[in-house]
Amino acid sequence: MTTDIDAAREVLAANDRGGYTVPTARLYPFQWNWDSAFVAMGWASFDAARAWREIERLLEGQWEDGRIPHIIFHAPADTYFPGPDVWGTHHAPPTSGIVQPPVLATAVRAVFAADPDRARAEGRTAAIVPALLRNHAWWHAARDPLVTGLVAILHPWESGMDNSPAWDAPLARVPTTTTTAIVRRDTGHVDPQMRPRAEDYQRFIHLVDAYRAAGWDAGRMYAAAPFRVADVATNAILLRAERDLLSLAERFAPAQSRAIDERIVRMERALGGLWNEARGLFLSRDLVAGAALDVATSAGFLPVWAGVGDGAHLAATLARWLTHARFAVPSTDPAEPSFEPLRYWRGPVWAVVNWMLAEGFAAAGEVASAQRIRNDTQALIGGAGFAEYFDPLTGAGAGGNRFSWTAAIALLLSGTSRPHRGGA
Repeated sequence: MTTDIDAAREVLAANDRGGYTVPTARLYPFQWNWDSAFVAMGWASFDAARAWREIERLLEGQWEDGRIPHIIFHAPADTYFPGPDVWGTHHAPPTSGIVQPPVLATAVRAVFAADPDRARAEGRTAAIVPALLRNHAWWHAARDPLVTGLVAILHPWESGMDNSPAWDAPLARVPTTTTTAIVRRDTGHVDPQMRPRAEDYQRFIHLVDAYRAAGWDAGRMYAAAPFRVADVATNAILLRAERDLLSLAERFAPAQSRAIDERIVRMERALGGLWNEARGLFLSRDLVAGAALDVATSAGFLPVWAGVGDGAHLAATLARWLTHARFAVPSTDPAEPSFEPLRYWRGPVWAVVNWMLAEGFAAAGEVASAQRIRNDTQALIGGAGFAEYFDPLTGAGAGGNRFSWTAAIALLLSGTSRPHRGGA
């Protein structure tokens, strides 16, 4: 185990670019939002000071309105598309204009708990909490203007699960025409069979063009969005983050606690309403068509990470999935016609999702399911290294290599750190 821990730490060190960590060299040469949240928790298992710096560098990209974009372009690189010129956000440092699942408050609480220097932990957290409060307020104001309890994503990239088959129907409404020349860089680094299709990219970039034309104004983006989805994963992650933010606010910003608690109550009720009995898991909702997106993906288990749902029912669904897969947890039910074991979010196992699910099942009392997920994750990493993702049928690594968040999860699973779980 010592060698594995050392190797994981070496991956983070190799991907360190001066206080922020790139997901992997060349394929993703910038700082990604939710990647850095998981990576900060990994850093905290052996270098809390570096973990705090990861978070602070991510917050350099926060906008005045409170949003934290999904990419921060700290330094130029020509190995990724779309770069800052395509986004045209006019922010310093350059950023994208869309967001990603808000894991950050959860990461801050975890780093706060892990830091052995209590004075440093208190000081750094006190300075960061106002940024978290502004970010969560942005999510609810910008992405739930009708105060339903469910926030919307306006681009598949905002889910972090870019080409999930759950997005096939709403994405089909998005035109394939673009005003931006598409220059795929990803397929020069990774087998195209493991990446989104060319047609997907055309629709992705059409949305970027549309939101850039809207001046990245949150209200105009929401009104113009042909893709508007209540993603179950994003909502579950935000609800979990609200619980963690409440814990921090009670210590560092007590006047904000009541507002956070009210949001938690509203989100719990709304997220519970996404349960689908026939599927035995939660389904995202197309807010344009007003219908559930009836595709079984790993996102549908994530409410357990937020303390919502019946853990036993979800564990039974997972067991059914695993009669068709060797390793937990495929990103799409292997029984789905859209399942592809090697194509990005259409089938492969992702260590970060597994970690959230294992923590959630354990907190729900489903210890066997939690341990199965942990064991499978460690077996995948032990067999294929720190791959971006893994084939759930064979265990083969896929996507990028020496991937930062996979290394971070290896550290968290090693028992070298114990981040706090959900709850106030």
